[in-house]
Amino acid sequence: MKRVIVGLSGGVDSSVAAYLLKEQGYEVIGLFMKNWHDDSVTISNECPWLDDSNDAMIVADKLGIPFQTVDLSEQYKERIVDYMFHEYEKGRTPNPDVLCNREIKFDVFMKIALELGADYVATGHYCRKATLDKDGKEIYQLLAGVDTNKDQSYFLCQLSQEQLSKSLFPIGELTKPQVREIAAKLDLVTADKKDSQGLCFIGKVRLPEFLQQQLKPKEGVIVEIPESNQAFHKETPSFSNKLEELEYLSEKASYQVADGKVVGKHQGAHYFTKGQRKGLAVGGTAEPLFVIDTNVDDNVIYTGQGKQHPGLYKRALFVSNEEVHWVREDLALQVGETMKVQARIRYRQELQNATLYQVENGMYVEFEKPQSAITEGQFVAWHHGEELIGSGVIS
Repeated sequence: MKRVIVGLSGGVDSSVAAYLLKEQGYEVIGLFMKNWHDDSVTISNECPWLDDSNDAMIVADKLGIPFQTVDLSEQYKERIVDYMFHEYEKGRTPNPDVLCNREIKFDVFMKIALELGADYVATGHYCRKATLDKDGKEIYQLLAGVDTNKDQSYFLCQLSQEQLSKSLFPIGELTKPQVREIAAKLDLVTADKKDSQGLCFIGKVRLPEFLQQQLKPKEGVIVEIPESNQAFHKETPSFSNKLEELEYLSEKASYQVADGKVVGKHQGAHYFTKGQRKGLAVGGTAEPLFVIDTNVDDNVIYTGQGKQHPGLYKRALFVSNEEVHWVREDLALQVGETMKVQARIRYRQELQNATLYQVENGMYVEFEKPQSAITEGQFVAWHHGEELIGSGVIS
């Protein structure tokens, strides 16, 4: 009998995952990960870990499976929280959920599970795993969940073949309403529980306050760049080769305060991210202002009016070699090779047609249509249809 350790988070998805595994004849053990201690920044009664671990325990009891809690807060602080501060300080926008899966759930947690004699680790993610045989070698595929509304393969875009080989995603074949229905039939305490928001396992964290503990506020100006700015109207040069064109298309715009007008003040450029609309507190513009760039060195935020502002759009992005990750190592590109894919630059974005270009120092992703708010530090994930084959950090 194969032993599976399921990460019970105290939510409905992992509860139903545990139930399904038991039905499939696995020996199931529930493990709750405690990842956070600091209550000063969580919004008081929004899913503190105590309620969650209680719910997880009640579910395990109801399903008749053993249950224990592991405290991973030290590793979490070191690998996720410190990384986030570091990224924000550099003016990048990290994605803690993707990292939490790579570094915590499918690494630290997985190692603990394997030490407990588990054959597999299971989570309540809406995605699927498949296997194919290639030259006599088993290759694992990461596929989108059946519920297109809920597909979470993006959050697992950094997993390796090794991690996938030991993973199970029991609810990937179900839709969210089906999952809730099963939970209701079983009368599980988590059946009607709201989906958790915010950092994985921390609950709702007030991000600015959370960051402010480490990153000191400093006042700076908000500058509005008009659409008439010459940067948006310069003629496209002619390129002698594709590489030159890709460099041009993925280049980060550079603005000066003199390029626009000062429309307000902010408390720190590192609290803002590209494409952000809320929190600027500048009124009186015909259309709402969106952040088109932040400069953390000069502590300036550049904004533009409206969703269609040209400063928001770019057709290509770059990922440096050390940040290119292939889930399907067998498909990795060699220098000079290209590949047609569908890609997304954020969770829940519709997949976009794109082409990968592997060059000496990394990879360009060129989109068919310009993309809004391509953000440094976030992940781009690329697919062949419903299979996620690789990802990288936008540089």
